[in-house]
Amino acid sequence: MRSDAPLSLSDDDLAALRGLYGHLSIEEVTEVFLPLSRFLNLHFKAAQRLRRERDEFLQRAARRVPFVIAISGSVAVGKSTFARVLQAVLARWPDGPRVDLVTTDGFLYPNAVLEERGLMKRKGFPESYDMRSLLEFLAAVKAGDEEVEAPVYSHLGYDVVEGERQRVVAPDILIFEGLNVLQAPRGAAVIASDFFDLSVYVDADESDIEQWYVERFLLLQRTAFQNPLSYFHRFRDLPKDEAILLGTSIWREINLVNLQENILPTRQRADFILRKHGDHSIQEVWLRQV
Repeated sequence: MRSDAPLSLSDDDLAALRGLYGHLSIEEVTEVFLPLSRFLNLHFKAAQRLRRERDEFLQRAARRVPFVIAISGSVAVGKSTFARVLQAVLARWPDGPRVDLVTTDGFLYPNAVLEERGLMKRKGFPESYDMRSLLEFLAAVKAGDEEVEAPVYSHLGYDVVEGERQRVVAPDILIFEGLNVLQAPRGAAVIASDFFDLSVYVDADESDIEQWYVERFLLLQRTAFQNPLSYFHRFRDLPKDEAILLGTSIWREINLVNLQENILPTRQRADFILRKHGDHSIQEVWLRQV
């Protein structure tokens, strides 16, 4: 199904995209990402044609409107790595589209606000996001605004960076990645997915995600947590068995609850579901037919 979609990523490219804890291989890029890229390209071109014909029918000037791809899934399931690799693959299409990537982390309320509202242990849950700002951003993107800004989040500082903004300048494709992108709050007149052209849910068994979360926690303890600027610097010297207990506790008391209550129920709303196995590889691709 890949057809003639070219493999343009080298091993070095992929190593840079994986980050600290990626497990993606060139074989997986070839078997999963290239067919997916080709399918997305079909939708992208069809959307462009429809927009041109609609503008012509309405007798208005043609507008440049980004094609928006949403990526959702649990904490630690590999959304960020998937989004980075997808961005690189799409940007290498022959016509060289501009592909930007924005995460919903920047739309979290600052820690000071979460502390004030008693929500620090609910960080990542729907109520911890500034949904008005998130929806205003997406609305501006789909309105074809030439330049739109998104807030920036620091995983090192575990907080929104005050005064720092990510500029999104007339992309052809925008990848919008986050835990909450497919949620549909009851009674909401407008929801994030109203602005999406296609959506992807990255899925795995809960037991596998828990293991990946704890493994990531241990890796970060040896790396990012050693930085005095890290929000989690205080955990840097925990003995391994205590670190495992802490990581497991955080997963089960916060992230697993959020997954079961808020994230997993949105899975069936996605256009694609990518099922990962225990070795992190994508082994199944589900395409919604209706």
